[in-house]
Amino acid sequence: MKKITAAITGVGAYLPDYLLTNDELSRMVDTSDEWIMTRIGIKTRHILKGEGLGTSYMGARAVKDLCEKTKINPLDIDVVICATVTPDMFFPSTGNLIADQAGCKNAFAYDISAACSGFLFALTTGSQFIETGFAKKVVVVGADKMSSIVDYKDRNTCPIFGDGAAAVLLEPNKDGYGVLDAILHSDGSGEQHLYMKAGGSRYPATEETVRNNWHTITQDGPAVFKAAVSNMADVSVEMMERHHLSSNDIRYLVPHQANLRIIDATAKRMGIGREKCMINIDRNGNTTAATIPLCLCDYEAALCKGDNLILASFGGGYTWGAIYVKWAYDGENR
Repeated sequence: MKKITAAITGVGAYLPDYLLTNDELSRMVDTSDEWIMTRIGIKTRHILKGEGLGTSYMGARAVKDLCEKTKINPLDIDVVICATVTPDMFFPSTGNLIADQAGCKNAFAYDISAACSGFLFALTTGSQFIETGFAKKVVVVGADKMSSIVDYKDRNTCPIFGDGAAAVLLEPNKDGYGVLDAILHSDGSGEQHLYMKAGGSRYPATEETVRNNWHTITQDGPAVFKAAVSNMADVSVEMMERHHLSSNDIRYLVPHQANLRIIDATAKRMGIGREKCMINIDRNGNTTAATIPLCLCDYEAALCKGDNLILASFGGGYTWGAIYVKWAYDGENR
């Protein structure tokens, strides 16, 4: 009996209409287009506007887009997993809200929080439901409204992040396509370098936490950059070595879109050029859990059945990892 693997059989996405440009940012904080492009590589980022609109609004629209493209009935979806660090609220889960809004009435749903590596952690989890036979259709969503936790007076963080959502459909496969392996890591000692101090049980919201601006992202840029470059590159190379993959065997590196220099450093360690890297950071910025599935959506038409992909990420926590995917369909036919 052939082994069951979890194949990605479709992708969907949603990006808000409003574009925050570097020129507009330069009127809000001491920065410039040249400074941002040189250090990060971002030109624009999408921002979700509208009273009461949260991460679930974007996630549900990504799932609807996925269902329309794959022509599946939302009622046939068994599980919805949402990777996010910007949930609509602590409970109910954003995955629960997404499933309801997208019409996935027969699915159970929940969230996974692993910062920028959240989609990889959620994809690995979703794959287990398929591989064990527990579910036939699993939707994994990466979605974040980062503008809700960004301090637009902090030039070290506000140029980096944007809002967006994307979703993938996982289905059983017996022909060797899909999620073939995952290497995931975490290290809680990285807490001090990338975090949001208040809003949880350690520092619940008070007048003091709001006054001290503890409800926005704090990042030690140099420390995070150093850790991201080494760990993301190391785990990607480890995945290649584990499966005896050369640079010629890799169709695309699908990297987390945090910084163009981190992407270039990872690709260099893997022995591949930028032409083999999925890149949309210039248009979308860092959408945290949504970056990797958004890349898959952008490059879907260029993907062919049997392509070898390495998905790699690094995020707050610290969290990092790589997933080896053998693509299951010809994207140009979608």
